[in-house]
Amino acid sequence: MTSSRTPADRRLLRDAAAIAAAMVAVGASFGAITIAYDLPTWVPFAMSTLVFAGGAQFLAVGLIAAGNPVAAIFAGLLLNARHLPFGLTVSEVIGPRLRDRLIGSHLMTDEVVAFTLAEQDPSRRRRTYWLIGVTLFTFWNIGTLLGVLLGGAAGDPATLGLDAAFPAGLIALILPSLRDRTTRRVALSGAAIAVLLTPVVPAGLPVLCALAGLAAVFLPSRRRKDP
Repeated sequence: MTSSRTPADRRLLRDAAAIAAAMVAVGASFGAITIAYDLPTWVPFAMSTLVFAGGAQFLAVGLIAAGNPVAAIFAGLLLNARHLPFGLTVSEVIGPRLRDRLIGSHLMTDEVVAFTLAEQDPSRRRRTYWLIGVTLFTFWNIGTLLGVLLGGAAGDPATLGLDAAFPAGLIALILPSLRDRTTRRVALSGAAIAVLLTPVVPAGLPVLCALAGLAAVFLPSRRRKDP
């Protein structure tokens, strides 16, 4: 009996499994760090289910542990403001129903959007969005549970290099899009702005300022002269 899955389906499942494994590891680090900060046990579970914001959660628990919950709220809002353009980009993929929009918005992460936009077919985009979104949400919470149970054993994700796993994955996903000259120019401009501003502005703001790279669309491009 032959499998009905196409090579693209198998590749998607393989990629989902790989990023889910990384999500468990980083989620475990988040759970462990939260416990190491002597925060109540319910905090990591509440954040992982109700917030589900990855890096913003690490930032928030550090500020909460430092006794500044108000700053944690504003920093989280600032860091996740990038989801506004994300939402506009994938709104048609999520679907028109209110239930789909509420759940789909909650599942929206950098990885989910990147995997979705890597697909060209609209039906595959929708399937990819929900598969990756549900997978990451599930395994992030499993990782959080493991981290809480293990206490401080997981430690800082930067120690194992886990903090670099998602950026590396995102770079791999967007590489095909960079073949387009305009896209490449916008991406490089945004990246340069973010890197230059990182040492001098609060966390989260460089990502927003990187949107200024879109101005590169309006720069005149050099055209090759015909021989």
